[in-house]
Amino acid sequence: MVKKKKTEVYALGRHISLSADKARRVIDQIRGRSYEETLMILELMPYRACYPIFKLVYSAAANASYNMGSNEANLVISKAEVNEGTTVKKLKPRARGRSYAIKRTTCHITIVVKDISLDDEYGQIYSLKKPRWKKKYTTMVYHDVYSSEGVWDKK
Repeated sequence: MVKKKKTEVYALGRHISLSADKARRVIDQIRGRSYEETLMILELMPYRACYPIFKLVYSAAANASYNMGSNEANLVISKAEVNEGTTVKKLKPRARGRSYAIKRTTCHITIVVKDISLDDEYGQIYSLKKPRWKKKYTTMVYHDVYSSEGVWDKK
C-alpha cells in the first residue's frame, strides 16, 4: 500500500469580531496566491480585516514548516474561506424607556496552504492567480493637422 504524503495544512480562526462580508473582501484578494505575495498584499491593504487574516496566514505557514518541514517559498494559499459565526446581541437603553438592539457579528476564517514542491500537479508555478489588469490600449500618436495647413496661424 502506497501512502501519500500530506501536502495541505490549515489554520482556523474562530469567533473573530468582524463581519463576514468585510473579511471576504480581503480573502478574495489572496486566494490562490503565493505565501510571500500574500503577506505583501495584506500589509499594504487599508482594511481592518487584514490583521487577523495576516496572523492566520502566518500561523498556517508556521504549521506547514513544523508539521511537514516545508519551505515558505513553496507555499500557496490553496483554499481560503469565511463563514459567519455567532452574533452577540446587546440592548442599549434609549429615551423614554425604550431599548435599541446592537448586534456584533463574528466570523470563522479558514486558511489552507499547500506545498507545491511536494505536489506533482504544480511543477513550475510561482502564482496561481493571473493579474487582473492587462495592457488593453497601445500608445496613441496624434498628428497636428491644422498647423501644417496654417489655418490657425494669424499673420
